[in-house]
Amino acid sequence: MSKKILVIEDNQQNMYLTTFLLEKNGYEVIQAWNGVEGIKKAEASLPDLILLDIQLPEMDGYEVAWMLKKMPGISEIPIVAVTSYAMRGDKENVIAAGCDGYIEKPINPDSFISEIEQFLFKGKRK
Repeated sequence: MSKKILVIEDNQQNMYLTTFLLEKNGYEVIQAWNGVEGIKKAEASLPDLILLDIQLPEMDGYEVAWMLKKMPGISEIPIVAVTSYAMRGDKENVIAAGCDGYIEKPINPDSFISEIEQFLFKGKRK
């Protein structure tokens, strides 16, 4: 059974690349195009990992992460911010909002899967 990954991303090109890389590596991808939709899909699907953009319409990624980490049954799901926010302090802000990790955009297709698997299989064997 493949692992489910929820991708919350509003940029079509980023969503396409992320989905392509994940599906190519055997993961089931659930797509959400904004934070509100992402929260609903997290509740409905209970993914194994959430990849979260920070710059989102309606509700930014900080608020999405904060809300997800307060929800019973979802709070234990790892959240990795995948964002272009790369200034001093941005990583700390992402972690403070409730994210478990941080990957800078543009993503590197050669290392992306190994980067997310650090969170997906944390303390577990593949």
